[in-house]
Amino acid sequence: MNGNAPRSSAPLTYVVGIVGALLIVFILVRAMQSYLPPAPLGTERAAERMKNLTELRQAEVPILDGYAWQDQGKGLVRLPIEEAMSQVVRMYQQPDSARARLIERSDKASAPPPEVPSVFE
Repeated sequence: MNGNAPRSSAPLTYVVGIVGALLIVFILVRAMQSYLPPAPLGTERAAERMKNLTELRQAEVPILDGYAWQDQGKGLVRLPIEEAMSQVVRMYQQPDSARARLIERSDKASAPPPEVPSVFE
């Protein structure tokens, strides 16, 4: 061939077209991100957890601040926290008797239920 033949500009056209298309796509993606930012990850889960925590704390208030039977058969009563702390302070003015009473209460609270004889015996 002749050295003076015109060179084909087809490869350059393809490169410019591909770069132009990628640039247009990049600009569109950036525009969409600025117009429609995605919600932060986990916002729904965080809201659900906060709602559950609020419900739990509301349910705990009567338990923590009121009197109730814990186990009436064993004579265990649930006290408000402040009352229980003041009783512990009063009780530990005499540590030896307080320790003995604490062990007695622990044994009473953790005692197994009485055995009921089987109908087959």
